[in-house]
Amino acid sequence: MNPKQLQRMLKQMGIKAKEIPVEEVIFVLKDGTKMKFVEPQVVETVAMGQKSYQIIGEPIIEKEEFSEEDVKIVMKKTGVDEETARNALKKAKGDIAEAIMIILESQ
Repeated sequence: MNPKQLQRMLKQMGIKAKEIPVEEVIFVLKDGTKMKFVEPQVVETVAMGQKSYQIIGEPIIEKEEFSEEDVKIVMKKTGVDEETARNALKKAKGDIAEAIMIILESQ
């Protein structure tokens, strides 16, 4: 179905749809996995006052090599915020002791 026919059909059903120009969309899942869509097609639809978004594209999956518990341990042992603890764990490739050393050496 071509885009004009789709727009016409949606309009008849009372649904408004428009494409949103975006550069990237990132989902962060509860387990720390990131799904990054670069240059996706994003369509916003409005039906009965509710907005919804459809993302079309191939995600790039980035799974962190450490858990939320690891982040909490590093935060507790060093007194830093979550972002600093995460960054140190990324540099240390998930090694908690190494992450703590990275933080302590930078203070």
